[in-house]
Amino acid sequence: MKVVALAGGVGAGKFLRGLSRVVPGDDLTVIVNVADDVVVHGLHVSPDPDSVTYWLGGVFDRDRGWGRAGETFRATEELRAFGAQDAWFNLGDLDLATHILRTEMLARGATPSQAIERIAARFGVRARLLPVTDDPMETRIDAVDAVTGAELDLHFQEYWVERRGVDTVKNVRYEGAEAARPAPGVLQAIGEADAVLVCPSNPVVSIGPILAVAGVREAVVARRAKGAGVSPIVAGAPVAGMADRLMPAVGLEVTAAGLAAAYADLLGGWVIDRRDASLAARIEALGLRVAVTDTIMVDDGAAERIARTALGLIPG
Repeated sequence: MKVVALAGGVGAGKFLRGLSRVVPGDDLTVIVNVADDVVVHGLHVSPDPDSVTYWLGGVFDRDRGWGRAGETFRATEELRAFGAQDAWFNLGDLDLATHILRTEMLARGATPSQAIERIAARFGVRARLLPVTDDPMETRIDAVDAVTGAELDLHFQEYWVERRGVDTVKNVRYEGAEAARPAPGVLQAIGEADAVLVCPSNPVVSIGPILAVAGVREAVVARRAKGAGVSPIVAGAPVAGMADRLMPAVGLEVTAAGLAAAYADLLGGWVIDRRDASLAARIEALGLRVAVTDTIMVDDGAAERIARTALGLIPG
């Protein structure tokens, strides 16, 4: 069985730990968001691909939810002592090696796809990891300063990490998406997949940028009968992160049903938490098959169970 997963963020990492136990090796292709990429201290940092790599490679920090296990931050602490401009972004000491390698490869003419492949190999990741595009794109947040009321145009990392998400979000844009081309293998993987899964990722800043790249949404729509997803919204709130602050800005209701409506043209199946069981009929009215289960991924076993539930919604 060939499976494609659209992914970004911590929710994706946890889910993929389970999915990779069901779909081993390169039968699993993970298409990852790169619109969160940012240059920090001159280094090209790619948060979502690195997060997915660390989770699948077994070196993640489950308690913190991001970065590597056993990480220290001595370099960042020293940079803050220097008053370095980008020291608001937490770069772990182990993590620095990943960013240095990627930056060096890109400077020598490698593509982001090639950098991700090499980094994944270093951590023994057997799934195939693809950035959605090798072209530059970034998620921009139009916001209003929480203190001064001034209008702001922020990179997503500035909004969420530097400013801690305190500003009022008015709109979200995927700058560069219209000109971006799918990375090699992306459209082919979707077209040949027996199942296309949307991970329980932030729909605005993780899945949204993937679908914004030219041709990707259309490719997923064409595979709708083979598509399913897991809601990252439980009981009217995100399991983690800031989706509830971003979804209203793009016209999405912050419920499992509201997100199902946004994905209704993409997916044939939708997994929701038991706490949202009352929404099942509403979701089924959208033409989606619904599975109701406990969707909180407390460990890899729970993630595997949820992955099997999602795959069970795909017609044979």
